[in-house]
Amino acid sequence: MRILAIIPARGGSKGVPGKNIKLLGELPLLAYTTQSALASKLLTKVIVSTDCSSIATVAKKYGVEVPFLRPESLATDSASSISVVQHAVSYLENQNEFFDAVCLLQPTYPFRPKGFIDQAIQKFIQDDTDALLSVLPVPHEFNPHWVFEPDEKGFLQIATGENEIIKRRQDLPTAFFRDGAIYITKITVVKKGSLYGDKLSYLESHPDFYINIDTLEDWEKATIKLPLIKSQL
Repeated sequence: MRILAIIPARGGSKGVPGKNIKLLGELPLLAYTTQSALASKLLTKVIVSTDCSSIATVAKKYGVEVPFLRPESLATDSASSISVVQHAVSYLENQNEFFDAVCLLQPTYPFRPKGFIDQAIQKFIQDDTDALLSVLPVPHEFNPHWVFEPDEKGFLQIATGENEIIKRRQDLPTAFFRDGAIYITKITVVKKGSLYGDKLSYLESHPDFYINIDTLEDWEKATIKLPLIKSQL
């Protein structure tokens, strides 16, 4: 299976200015994801999609292709991930490069343990699914069966629509949230405008590696976490 890895790294960042090329430890943030991708044995091609020439220079320094600069319309806060992926796929197909699936790797999730990407790809192929997400368990206090939302009259109701709340934590069904480490999607699904499709598989991540950097507080957490897991990256 031919799989294209796309690392989206736009230049504008309000929470942490210049974060994609800001040094986290000894490396730019972007480099953690590029190195994980290049270490994969199952990815066919790895590219960075960016609108920023400085990011492109850093990406190339760490061995990743930057075949184009993304148009400004796809580099705003409101630009969707699927639009960025579709643009990259379309560009490469116009260059006669075709793939069976896309692996989206966000640089704001820098820490992936060795072999994690290939483990996800193997499960994606094994499950014969439209897409695969990396996930982590939802803490029991935030389980959707214990979450309330207001109805049209302003009264609380259980978010799942049930009439009776599950009383014991032990009886709660397992729930997951997408942690952002990896998305793998068939090209046919991408072309329909989705990263998920109808048949969605998952791979559970390790919580020790979880960090999504959107704010300066997140950056500080990543700085503290890095020396604890560095040898496992």
